[in-house]
Amino acid sequence: MSQVDSLDTEKLAGYLAAQIPGFAGPLTATKFDGGQSNPTFRLDAASGQYVLRRQPPGKLLPSAHAVDREFRVMHALRDTDVPVPNVMHLCEDRDVIGSMFYVMEFCQGRIFWDAAIPEVDNAQRTAMYDEMNRVLAALHSVNVDAVGLADYGKPGSYFERQIGRWSKQYRASELRRIEAMEQLIDWLEKNQPADDGQVSLVHGDFRLDNMMWAPDAPKVIAVLDWELSTLGHPLADLAYQCMQLRMPASGGTLSGLAGKDRGALGIPTEREYVAAYCKRRGISGIDHWEFYLAFSFFRLAAIAQGVAKRAQEGNASSKQAAWAGSVVEPLAMAAMQIITQGA
Repeated sequence: MSQVDSLDTEKLAGYLAAQIPGFAGPLTATKFDGGQSNPTFRLDAASGQYVLRRQPPGKLLPSAHAVDREFRVMHALRDTDVPVPNVMHLCEDRDVIGSMFYVMEFCQGRIFWDAAIPEVDNAQRTAMYDEMNRVLAALHSVNVDAVGLADYGKPGSYFERQIGRWSKQYRASELRRIEAMEQLIDWLEKNQPADDGQVSLVHGDFRLDNMMWAPDAPKVIAVLDWELSTLGHPLADLAYQCMQLRMPASGGTLSGLAGKDRGALGIPTEREYVAAYCKRRGISGIDHWEFYLAFSFFRLAAIAQGVAKRAQEGNASSKQAAWAGSVVEPLAMAAMQIITQGA
């Protein structure tokens, strides 16, 4: 078993017993499938079930794998309309298991990986997409000052900073020159909309499979994977989710709805989904939609390149990590198509 897939459960049990009230070992750890960035484990202990999420071992890119930020934001959101797990302990001592980690409650629910959600009927699918829309609008309506997140990111110039950050991350992970990525980076740098002053808490990876659903209802009980969260522009989250729905129905770890008959499935069109979000947030409409979509494709391509780099170095957290390197160019090409042909 590789280092990324294993934990020293005996040492960990002793540590957690001293840090979490009521925790008692012995424990076993089982790694969850899926997820490219931060390895996540189910802990079965004498005192109950927990979830541990850690940074991957080895050399990390600057500002990547920020499990401490995940812990902080979920703790801050515990009394808001955004459903999050109860977080219990953050360990910044890398000597315990080899990297920083946190422990949270184990939520009993469902996770769906296919954007078409074949496990449910049309009425439930319609309700689930509306529920995601509600949660996204609730997230962007959180008063960051009131929950103690006023310093969780830099206000203003979000896209300028994000383009700079992910371009740098992409260069640090680049394995070969991809012409479509070069064109996309250049276009994004030159076509940023004027800053409209919108600032909210953003999730950064808001999609179906990052949500835990109630066992028997179309209700989100926990939004997961907050690694990329920050203060930013709310339309980045909205465009990111809509981008995923434009992607192929199968391919690696992301499932989309390209080519699917959404009406026959009870799933809203992109236009309907955006309109429902705007109504919830009191927005009359969205300008520069092509930019927000293209940015989302760019950022995902940069993230995938980082996963591919870690796979090459043996530090990726999933067997599917090698797939990531094959999607960077198609993602960049899809963004350029949106730019040249319109959203």
